Amino acid sequence: MHRHPDLDPTSGTEDPAEYSLRPQRLQEYIGQEKVKARLEIALQAALKRGEVLDHVLLFGPPGLGKTTLAHVLANEMGAPCKVIQAPALEKKGDLAAILTNLEEGEFLFIDEIHRLSAPIEELLYSAMEDRKLDILIGQGPSAQTLKVDLRPFTLIGATTRAGLISKPLHDRFGMVHRLEFYTRVHLAIIANRSASLLGIHLAKEGAEAIARRSRGTPRICNRLLRRCRDYAEVKGDGTITEASADACLKLHEVDDLGLDALDREYLQAICHKHRGGPVGLRTLAAALGEDEGALEDLVEPYLMQVGFLDRTPQGRKATDAAYAYLGVKSDPGPLFR
Repeated sequence: MHRHPDLDPTSGTEDPAEYSLRPQRLQEYIGQEKVKARLEIALQAALKRGEVLDHVLLFGPPGLGKTTLAHVLANEMGAPCKVIQAPALEKKGDLAAILTNLEEGEFLFIDEIHRLSAPIEELLYSAMEDRKLDILIGQGPSAQTLKVDLRPFTLIGATTRAGLISKPLHDRFGMVHRLEFYTRVHLAIIANRSASLLGIHLAKEGAEAIARRSRGTPRICNRLLRRCRDYAEVKGDGTITEASADACLKLHEVDDLGLDALDREYLQAICHKHRGGPVGLRTLAAALGEDEGALEDLVEPYLMQVGFLDRTPQGRKATDAAYAYLGVKSDPGPLFR
């Protein structure tokens, strides 16, 4: 069972339309008020001193706006932003070439930074702290270390797995911010803003229906908006109403809480097959035919957010609320044993 690509915040290549929907300045960035307040002070202080912004680590579930926020910070500093996926950095020379070509004040955004290999990560230490690169030339006893000065730059790292980042790398970030799931109010605002940019007729109730099912995630909100637009244009008069949004998302098996078929199968596996847990992630992944990382990144954070799942040292456990959602008693009884 695989999540529908339109509902998966990390599936495939990002739709080009996403770029047109991205806010460009901090005041346009909706939600994450605490993070914005802290970053605004840091931005103003850096601009006042004529310095580059300190290195920033952003973490949280996929689709919450980490990449968008990196571009916003670069725009606020009037600097370009170079984007790289950590798995694409296979050799030290790949990172060295990027760092030495950065202009003064330029931003480097490394997504999935927890996936950097140890040698490449170690190369970042001196680059972040001292703005120098230690490059080893030659091999054996005749090998020499060449120190290369770097222009002042800002590194922004993004990760969905903050726990996998080593302490030496974590400690070199001057600012560490966790992005939270969005409220329905903020998601409705995002839906209306995106609808305006895309020329979509969106009723107030339609925006609320989409926001309710967006799993607290702007990227999913925008994708559901486009699916509802398609449905409204084919089955209605082009306006996304509450009724058309409900019908569209029912067609895509997205319920009123934003849970889809995979989420329900996950909960049923714990409640029905494993009597509520605790059960290990590997066992659940095998039962569902899914990748462990996909379950940990895409399914579990939101189930925990809505109170259906507890992650304990012994394994995953379903809560009473999960049983209520599935319509079964918290003691599953002999039927499920």
